[in-house]
Amino acid sequence: MSKLRFAAPVERRAALITGGARGLGRACALRLVEEGRDIVIADVLAERGQETVKEIEALGQKAIYLETDVTDEAAVQRTVARTVEIFGRLDILVCCAGILGWEKPFFEQPVSQFDKVMRINLYGVYHAHQAAVPHMLERGWGRCVTITSGARFGSPNQVPYCVSKGAVFSFIQSLGNAWPKQGVLVNGVEPGRALTEMVVPRFSAEHLANPGTPIGRYSDPEEVAEVVEFLCSERNTYTTGSVWSVKGASG
Repeated sequence: MSKLRFAAPVERRAALITGGARGLGRACALRLVEEGRDIVIADVLAERGQETVKEIEALGQKAIYLETDVTDEAAVQRTVARTVEIFGRLDILVCCAGILGWEKPFFEQPVSQFDKVMRINLYGVYHAHQAAVPHMLERGWGRCVTITSGARFGSPNQVPYCVSKGAVFSFIQSLGNAWPKQGVLVNGVEPGRALTEMVVPRFSAEHLANPGTPIGRYSDPEEVAEVVEFLCSERNTYTTGSVWSVKGASG
């Protein structure tokens, strides 16, 4: 850290994680707390969210669960306000809330399904940044990381999901240039397939054991969380508007 001329001092910062109750969100919460961050789990899964909070508290760290529907702008604003009320600050935003939606051909995907996926995967990210970033700008430091997907390149049986992740990619690149001089960096992570509850039930045990990726396996959520943690850290002094690939392959 001593050689990073532009690194901010390490502080006990507060991190808000949407979709933090399970999967990649939970892994990110547990990794960030290792760095002494106070954690807010924002999710609709109350029982799972409380379980993650208990895991964090068992490590001797601070965490709270706030029931949050990311499609509801007012609810997201309330969660951010409550975070600042409790911890006195909000420095880190990690957007992991998302759904896969239906895996069906395009003509079997009603607009209601498209709307549902977009509201969670894209509008939720939009709401979260609009609510959180002003608090970061006020303090002169902030880190935002959103999970995107290689599905942004397209799949005929996942059109709503693919479109949502393509839009998130553009969103990250757009905001990456918005506030770097004010100390707020916006990035994304593209994890490929990680062994989460969104992925594992979709495939056979044989496929999961040998998925045909160049590295020979899918990732553990904790491997993705390592990259998220760096992008959210004081050690990240020069990365903004980037989407980091964590998929065990190039391209």
